[in-house]
Amino acid sequence: MAGAPAPFGVIVHRAYNPEGKTSTNIVPSLLAIILSMTMVMITAVAIVKERERGTMEMLISTPVRPFEVMLGKILPYVLVGYVQTAVFPVAAFALFGVPFEGTFMAFFIGFNLFIPGNLALGFLISTLARNQMQAMQLSFFTILPSILLSGFMFPFAGMPNWAQSIGVAVPATHFIRLVRMVMLKGADSWDLGGEFFALAVIVGVISVVAMMRYRQTLD
Repeated sequence: MAGAPAPFGVIVHRAYNPEGKTSTNIVPSLLAIILSMTMVMITAVAIVKERERGTMEMLISTPVRPFEVMLGKILPYVLVGYVQTAVFPVAAFALFGVPFEGTFMAFFIGFNLFIPGNLALGFLISTLARNQMQAMQLSFFTILPSILLSGFMFPFAGMPNWAQSIGVAVPATHFIRLVRMVMLKGADSWDLGGEFFALAVIVGVISVVAMMRYRQTLD
């Protein structure tokens, strides 16, 4: 009564994570989450702190344009993002054995788009909040989509269509894809043109909205 054996068998070989290690899939994505949390939170209190300390009057009295104010608030923290990014690949390889198969130029272009985007988002939040507590609370609303809808915790293709539609607008989604492709699949700049374009568009939109929201008044 035993059935006949199957005429063929299916054996799945993992191309980019043959041992099935969770760290190999998770660790490259951590850079996007770490940068999202630190960069947004750092700049979220920028303008609010000026208003609370009473130094906004001095800033308003100067002939500084909104674009220049944004650059002044963002550029010092770009160095912080550079330090975090420089430490990450070393720690990923030394502690978890995660390889770096792709080109450094692709990785360099990617984080140079992602870091200013998160800093500009923090600047936008600081123009919306009335105090530092509000700025910190608003920053959490941007960090949660970066964790839940970017493909970091759940496979992006397995999420509902409405969640994917929101996730496409999250910068971390494209940066996670970029980092995974560079570190695990050996991608170069030509392979990541779509992710570069998406990050550039998101950064541009956030920067324009932030400059439009910034007002050189105390109201």
